[in-house]
Amino acid sequence: MTTAVDTPAPPSRGVRVLRPLAALAQLVAVGFAGIAAFTVLLTLMTTGIGLVPVLGIGLPLLVGFVYGLWLLGWLEYARVDGLYDLGLPALPLRSSGRPGFGGWLRTVWLQFVDGRMWRGVAHAAISTVLGLIALTLFSFLAAGIALLFAPLYANGPVTIANTWVRVPVEATVLVGALTAVISAALLVGIALLHGILVRAVLVPSREAQLAEAARTAGVQREGAVRASEVERTRIERDLHDGVQPRLVSVGMTLGLAQQKIDDDPDAAKQLLAEAHTSTKAAITELRQLARGIHASVLDDRGLDAALSALAARSHVPVSLDVRVDERCSRTTEAAVYFAIAESLTNAAKHSRAADCRVVVRHRDDHTLWARVEDNGVGGARVIAGGGLDGIINRITAAGGTTRLDSPAGGPTSLEVSVPCAS
Repeated sequence: MTTAVDTPAPPSRGVRVLRPLAALAQLVAVGFAGIAAFTVLLTLMTTGIGLVPVLGIGLPLLVGFVYGLWLLGWLEYARVDGLYDLGLPALPLRSSGRPGFGGWLRTVWLQFVDGRMWRGVAHAAISTVLGLIALTLFSFLAAGIALLFAPLYANGPVTIANTWVRVPVEATVLVGALTAVISAALLVGIALLHGILVRAVLVPSREAQLAEAARTAGVQREGAVRASEVERTRIERDLHDGVQPRLVSVGMTLGLAQQKIDDDPDAAKQLLAEAHTSTKAAITELRQLARGIHASVLDDRGLDAALSALAARSHVPVSLDVRVDERCSRTTEAAVYFAIAESLTNAAKHSRAADCRVVVRHRDDHTLWARVEDNGVGGARVIAGGGLDGIINRITAAGGTTRLDSPAGGPTSLEVSVPCAS
């Protein structure tokens, strides 16, 4: 999910004065570091492409090239946001959400074609060029300042540093002043140009933000509709296959007991006892079905208590590790709770797992993250209308992301991450 860029507060006067100086200092550093970074990336790319025909040896290098690009883009976004306080979201790692080797290949491809990553890399290249220009201008600024004091130590023509230009000692003050002023002005221009390019390259336009918000809302709405359809189908199935036949059986048993109550009271009593047992079982099934629709303990006592009760009812032993410092929105907690509940149900029904581990964390980026892992046979797949499909739709509707990893032979792990304020 892409986060909209927050509108930053206007900077103070002191910050406005110091920010160009900080930008110039960073550009000089980027000028040196960028050359090294792009040299490494170019080496990985060319070597990887050259070695691909040799039994695919170059493929790991190309994967390293892709994630090297991501790292460079991530660093550029972090640097720019720290400098200008634009509220830019961190550059995330892309994931296909699909298990197995094919899912991993698609993840690498999605990362390679990520537009935000390439904008970060492009801006890093621009910053590297600007940094080298700024470094040259700093050298001219220092040379101009040195020329201002040349009459104090020079007896003849003075050569401007890094050039072949010789200035008569009588003109050093004028030339030095012009060189220093022009260099300083160009440095200020470089700093201002850097700020303009940051907003042009890395900050999405208002139209792009609105389009992305509309797309995200559409995805969430579609996920909510699909999640409700899957949930309705599950409730209908549970009622039709579980409670309904049991209640029909109770009715038939009571009818038989009514017929025998005069002729065979003992048999009627047995039938009444059987109907009583079936009624209690139906009540239990209805209670479990209602708990599957809404967990009241989740509202009353929070996610930790609700998951503890869920783990206690699980047919598979569950190791629970929940560290949540504060409550999230009801939608977020419900989405994570039901994702974990459905995962444990799938583990009990299909995975032949001996135990499960559930980890829940409240992360610093204000998201609720959970991971469910079992030691079963693996091979879990997302099937339309199935349990995993319901999890993905519910998490998507809450504005979160889902990642499934279930290779053949196990283990199976499911990770969900949902914004706390969804």
